[in-house]
Amino acid sequence: MGVWSHPEISLEELLKFIKGFVDILILASGYQSSGHFAHWDPLNIKKAFQWGLFFENVFKNIDGNQDSVNELNAAISELTSNPHFPQGLKHLSSATLSKARFFILEHLIRTLPTRDSHIKAVLKATIEMDIDELQRTEINYLDAYIDKLKLQNEEGLMDFSPIPCPDDILHVKGKGDTKIDLTTFAIQGIKRRQLVVSRVSSVETSVDFLAKTITQVNSNGELHHEQQNHPTAYVWNQWRTRTLSYLLDKRTIRLVSGASMIFSAPKVQWAQVLERLDMSKEANANFSETIELLLVGCISSRWNHIIQHFISSSHEPPLSISTLYEGVHELILERSQNVNSMQLEEHSKQKEQEIIEYLEVKLRNQIHHLWELSPALTAASLPPWSHLFEAYTSELLSQFKGKKTTNIRCCSCIDDNKEHIECEVVERLWCVYMFHVLKNKSCYNVT
Repeated sequence: MGVWSHPEISLEELLKFIKGFVDILILASGYQSSGHFAHWDPLNIKKAFQWGLFFENVFKNIDGNQDSVNELNAAISELTSNPHFPQGLKHLSSATLSKARFFILEHLIRTLPTRDSHIKAVLKATIEMDIDELQRTEINYLDAYIDKLKLQNEEGLMDFSPIPCPDDILHVKGKGDTKIDLTTFAIQGIKRRQLVVSRVSSVETSVDFLAKTITQVNSNGELHHEQQNHPTAYVWNQWRTRTLSYLLDKRTIRLVSGASMIFSAPKVQWAQVLERLDMSKEANANFSETIELLLVGCISSRWNHIIQHFISSSHEPPLSISTLYEGVHELILERSQNVNSMQLEEHSKQKEQEIIEYLEVKLRNQIHHLWELSPALTAASLPPWSHLFEAYTSELLSQFKGKKTTNIRCCSCIDDNKEHIECEVVERLWCVYMFHVLKNKSCYNVT
């Protein structure tokens, strides 16, 4: 470090303050490191704004000194490249710090859930900050504040034009180069958030309606069963209903959203989150939910594609149960012969491989937990190249033949001298067939 030039603070000292500022931003996202809600009242919000004002003043003193800016950005880049650094703040830079108060405000507005008390606290703090700033330069500061808001409203600045990411707030200005104050920016952000919530609510309503419609349509399949005179048509229709109901369920969709956020972080971070869950008092009760979260994380990026694939392939005439067994058996044989070629080749799928490897350790000698989850989720999430897929499907085939190699017991058909038709073993084989065998046949022409 040799080109940094600031009259009052060294680069090393500034970096220490930046690390403290990151901790404030984490709390501004709504939660403490323990997972509990972060309490934000007007006084605490004003203290955070004062931190932001400190950084803004620092950058005013080095504005125009590009060498100092470049050295600071290089130091910040080294800080954010640490695998333990919060991924939501990876875009931190001298540019964001030069508008630090707006950066804090953006995080506060995005807090989930946004309670009435939180909105009131944010607005009270922002109004007080703007008034304090005017009080230093205006005698009739209250009148000046109201006049400024009126002016910005007339110029259209009180509209809620989208600001896609925090970096964009750095250059927010109005017509005639009028600077937007904290109050206006807060109102814009709250309006945008209300619009997003309204749209999400509409989507949830539509998904609920779609799920109920599919369930009702499929529940009428009994008549088709009688017309087709096929012994498995009605049963398979019920499995399709259950699968689509799970894939489109509001809880499942929220789980997909949460998994996308959690597993976007480096493995070292999301593994720590899961380890904290294991150490909690409810660890045993949450174990299956943790496994479900991991399985969803494997396929969260292609959730829509999985639904589309299932819908497009689920209308084929029901096959014989022996065809299901043979199809899955051939898939296992293909896996054992071509496991190396099945390994992931694309870097974009590295995340899936990390999650599966973590799952294989977590489920060592506990594979029976997979039977506690949706057959559709288990089948869709386990890639054929994984050891978990081999263990899972091999156990299914063994139980189909009446053998039991673990303490898992899906049905008693063989013991009762019944054919496998409506039992859980066949439903799980059917899901594996739908998500893997049919996919291979349609995409790779495997016969």
